[in-house]
Amino acid sequence: MNRIENVFASKKAFIPFITAGDPNLSVTEQLVIEMADAGADLIELGIPFSDPVAEGIVIQKADERALSSGTTTDKIFEMVKRIRANTDVPLAFMTYINPIFAYGTEKFFQNCRESGIDALIVPDLPFEEKNELLPYCEKYGVVLISLIAPTSDERIGMIAKEAQGFVYCVSSIGVTGVRKEITTDIGKMISLVKAVKNIPCAVGFGISTPEQAKKMAQVSDGVIVGSAIVKLVEQFGENCVDHVKKYVLDMKHAISGKEEN
Repeated sequence: MNRIENVFASKKAFIPFITAGDPNLSVTEQLVIEMADAGADLIELGIPFSDPVAEGIVIQKADERALSSGTTTDKIFEMVKRIRANTDVPLAFMTYINPIFAYGTEKFFQNCRESGIDALIVPDLPFEEKNELLPYCEKYGVVLISLIAPTSDERIGMIAKEAQGFVYCVSSIGVTGVRKEITTDIGKMISLVKAVKNIPCAVGFGISTPEQAKKMAQVSDGVIVGSAIVKLVEQFGENCVDHVKKYVLDMKHAISGKEEN
């Protein structure tokens, strides 16, 4: 829990997402360590799944590549243990409810604790059904991250009241993916959260450029980027690490108000 609290301590957080096992777990391990070195404040690791309903084509294809490379949940847990020997960067799993149930809920959360996973994001878990997982999160010390969307409306206050760690503010309706423009009134969404609870709010879905990141950071506590990074992994494959590290550096500079090198 303390690692998550420190993510937003006196700074705007940059939170990159990658799919574990894309293009393989060895590269994923390098990416996590180098992104942390470049200033990533929390890193989301997607557990590849054959039916990722919240994801656009970029991350769908990443899931396919990861599964094709032989990635399994057990192998991801082993990788996280190796990562923990090299960095203390906060780590969150992004996954769906079915893979957790299929793996075995108790076993999944026990392994989260033993490997050093700090938080869990489950896009297809409705707020009203969060007790399917919350008791396990509390038992094993994993923070369950709540999501709000532009369509959440009157539910925002209800979700915010019980939120932990930070609130994941979904900037756009639909699946993940790069967007040229974000038109949602993010400031209004966040003010509705903050009126109920003083909890950090990070914005994700669609952010890809330093300009977009800077704009979102001005109204939020952190910026989440996935598809733009996964595109770099797709483009450069096993040679992606340096390209991703530079991207993280540029985005971190943008949201902290520094000029790019």
